[in-house]
Amino acid sequence: MARIISIVNQKGGVGKTTTAINLGAYLAEMGKFVLIIDLDPQANATSGIGIDHRTLNGGVYEAILGQRAMRAVAQPTAHEGLHIAPATTALAGLNVELVEMERREFKLREALLEIRNDYDFILIDCPPTLGMITLNGIVAADEILIPVQAEYYALEGLGQLLETVNLVKENIRPEIDVLGAVITMYNPTTRLSDDVVQELYKYFPNNIFKAIIPRNVRLAEAPSFGRSIAHFDKLSKGAKAYEYLAQEILEREAGGYAIRSV
Repeated sequence: MARIISIVNQKGGVGKTTTAINLGAYLAEMGKFVLIIDLDPQANATSGIGIDHRTLNGGVYEAILGQRAMRAVAQPTAHEGLHIAPATTALAGLNVELVEMERREFKLREALLEIRNDYDFILIDCPPTLGMITLNGIVAADEILIPVQAEYYALEGLGQLLETVNLVKENIRPEIDVLGAVITMYNPTTRLSDDVVQELYKYFPNNIFKAIIPRNVRLAEAPSFGRSIAHFDKLSKGAKAYEYLAQEILEREAGGYAIRSV
């Protein structure tokens, strides 16, 4: 079955979508079958991989509500082995619609059951909130990957996020693990970036990825062309960093390495 990883941080602009697209692209480049679930109503992962969400007749919203099968929603991308279940603007109303439903936290997990054997990895790009949509993304996951921007204010709210994950672990999904934190937008010329890294070790003493994603112009440009960094500029520092991150995740998969408590 697919290993389901939710990419979560309730703070916006920390690199969740960039990580979902480029980690997915490099896992596919390494021979894995990968599905990206775009759970963000802004649909940035969808457009960033080259699909115009404005032209779609449906997407993740319909799959979560049971109106369409997730397998019917998933679309191929320019990367062999990489598919995406796209977001549309309809997702914006899903938080409200889920409130009155039974087993509302499990809707995405249930929608993924039919396709779990189709892929090696399913990456869930969660919106920058801790609402019902993100809760569905957490409950559906086997593991949580937390991108953290190398800036002071990016640490705000991290404790709240880990508390939410613990609540899910204690009350809904005891099996869920925190895969770790990946540092994004790192600038080695500033002392602040190093200070943030040291602070992160207080939250994740044993589980920060060695791959550090730099602040990189080519990474920022790639989504406007609807391409991953692997296709846009595979020689850039950003490309090398995401390739390294994908390798680390595959190594941890082989070794069964994941932190068991938060």
